[in-house]
Amino acid sequence: MAKDCSFDVFAKVNLTEVKNAVDQASKEMIGRYDFKGTKSTIELNQKDEEISILADDDYKLQSIRDILESKMAKRGISLKALEYLREEDASGGMKRQKVKIQSGIPLEKCKDIVKLIKNSKVKVQSSIQGDLVRVVGKSKDELQEVMQLLKTEDFGVFIEFGNYR
Repeated sequence: MAKDCSFDVFAKVNLTEVKNAVDQASKEMIGRYDFKGTKSTIELNQKDEEISILADDDYKLQSIRDILESKMAKRGISLKALEYLREEDASGGMKRQKVKIQSGIPLEKCKDIVKLIKNSKVKVQSSIQGDLVRVVGKSKDELQEVMQLLKTEDFGVFIEFGNYR
């Protein structure tokens, strides 16, 4: 009997790289002229996988987001892994925003991935296993064809491939 090959489609962001990007963004804010004398901060809560941004006004909030995104991109972290929650007013006329770091693929997006694979007519089996999708096939060529198909689609979330065997 032929051995089946498989790979997983998942979304797991390296929190160490996120921490380094947030630290670099914080250092850049300290050195920038437009942030001198402000109370603006950016912090990472690793337990909740969330970044907190506190800024003096909307302009500074947007500037901090731009700095964060540039540092994330330089560290190889997809910007699709960041989910900006709504802006809130904080005390003292300041603005606060939380940024959720994606951990796992939402169920609706898993269903979209499985549906796309089934509609592609490639002879592979795909199944949802928690917050990832496992794809199993007879040949590695078919699996690579599915990988190329998934890379061309935009699901609105960060995805990567692993456990390729």
